Amino acid sequence: MPNDPSEPARSPSGGARRVVMSRKGPMLVEGPVEVELEDGSVVSSDRFQVALCTCRRSRRYPWCDTSHRDRG
Repeated sequence: MPNDPSEPARSPSGGARRVVMSRKGPMLVEGPVEVELEDGSVVSSDRFQVALCTCRRSRRYPWCDTSHRDRG
């Protein structure tokens, strides 16, 4: 099952991929990553860690640009 928590996602190096969630900030994901958007398009980053916007205020969505800080 793809979303089964007993089977962690694997990074290209074979280890489990780490995702860090915070209540008032972005979702931090160990990279590299590919993100499939609602319209079916795919964006990718080869950085070692990316910040994904969870508030949808980012002008660079799905990447966080810290726009969430403007409204507290």
